[in-house]
Amino acid sequence: MRIARFQHADKIKIGKIDDDTVRVFADAPPIEAIIASGLGAAHRLDVAETVPLAEVRLLAPLRPSSIRDFVAFEEHVDGVRRSVDGSAGVPEAWYDAPTFYFTNPHAIYGPGDDIPFPAASVARDFELEVAAIAGPEQSVFGYTIFNDWSARDLQSREMQVRLGPAKGKDFASSLGPWIVTADELEPYRDADGFLDLWCAAEVNGVEVGRDLLSNMGWTFETMIAYAGRDSLVKAGDVLGSGTVGNGGCLAELWGRNGKQDPPPLTDGDVVTLTVEGIGSLTNRITSGSENRELPRVRRRDPAQARAERQS
Repeated sequence: MRIARFQHADKIKIGKIDDDTVRVFADAPPIEAIIASGLGAAHRLDVAETVPLAEVRLLAPLRPSSIRDFVAFEEHVDGVRRSVDGSAGVPEAWYDAPTFYFTNPHAIYGPGDDIPFPAASVARDFELEVAAIAGPEQSVFGYTIFNDWSARDLQSREMQVRLGPAKGKDFASSLGPWIVTADELEPYRDADGFLDLWCAAEVNGVEVGRDLLSNMGWTFETMIAYAGRDSLVKAGDVLGSGTVGNGGCLAELWGRNGKQDPPPLTDGDVVTLTVEGIGSLTNRITSGSENRELPRVRRRDPAQARAERQS
C-alpha cells in the first residue's frame, strides 16, 4: 500500500494511491497515529471517497519528530573522502557499526517543492537515499525516498571542527512521494535481508547516478536496532540509508573525477530521484535569503586567562 498526505479542496487529507486514483481515508487520524498503530491497522482503514491523483497536490508524507541519516554505502564514503581531502578508502571504524547523524526535522519539503539553499553556498548537492519509517517496537512500517540536500562548501568548513554536519545540511530535506508499506516491498528482499531496488538520480533530465539499494552495508532492521541501543526509536522516526554509491551525489563524482564535474547545482536546476518499487521525487533549486555577517569571534589571550584565574 502507498500512503500519501496531500492537499485537496483546500484541505490536507490522507489516503492510499492506486495507480492514478487516490482513495481518501474516512475520518483518518494523523499519519503519525496511523504509523504508530502498525501495518495491520493501516490496512483496515475505511475509504470515504476516491479522487483522481492529478487533482491533488502531494505533500511530504509525514513530519517526523526525528531524522537519523546513516552512511551505509562504502562507495559513497570513499568518493566523498576523495572530494573533501583527497584521501581514499574507507576508515576501518566504518565497518564497526552503522554510523549516523541527526538532521533537522523542521525543514522538510515534499514533492514538487522548491528547495531554498543557503544563498552563500556555491557547492550545492543532492543525496539519493531511501528512508525507512520506524513502526511500533522498532519494526519497519514503510519506506520513502529521501533527499539529504547538502551545501558542501559550508559542510567542509564546519566539519574541520570535528563536529557536524550542521549548517551544511539543516536547511532542507525532502521526503516523498508517499510511504510504501513494508509488506509491499517484501518481494524485493534478497536472502540476506536487503532490498534489491534500483535507485537513480537525474539533474535536468540527465541521469548522473544509479545504484542498487542492496549494496548497503547493513539492513534497515540492523540500523533501527543500532539506533535504539541505549536510546529510543519511536514509531514515525525517519532513518535514512545514506547516499547510494555510483553517483548518488555530486560530491562522490567530484572526488572520483578530480574536479567539480558534473557541476554543482544552481538556481533553476531540477533534481529527480527515482527508486524502484517506490516512485519518484522531484524538486527545483532556489536560493534562500542573504544572511547578515556574524559578529567577530572573541579570541581569548591564554596568558590573560591564566592571570584572571590566579587573581
